[in-house]
Amino acid sequence: MITLYRSASIAAGQLGSAIAFAKEVAALIKAKTGVEVAVAVPMAGNPNRVGWSARFESLGEFGSTMDRLRGDAQYGELVAKGGMSFIPGTVFDELWRSI
Repeated sequence: MITLYRSASIAAGQLGSAIAFAKEVAALIKAKTGVEVAVAVPMAGNPNRVGWSARFESLGEFGSTMDRLRGDAQYGELVAKGGMSFIPGTVFDELWRSI
């Protein structure tokens, strides 16, 4: 099992729009790929972040899902639109493997 954790820092004054965007992205990914994406905010540390997590059976499934999303015009437009709610360069991804 592979788990993707993605986080991004929210721009000043954009908390509401960033959380709305995060939920919209999660819903679109579910509709396009069937992958459940959880949206979360930190309980400690830097509170001005939002995160997504999703599980995949394998790296192959992760890769093919990401390829499908990168090629999807609706996903691309949504990501471009939502980018204004975040601080540039703060998206951070981690891939974890279950043991």
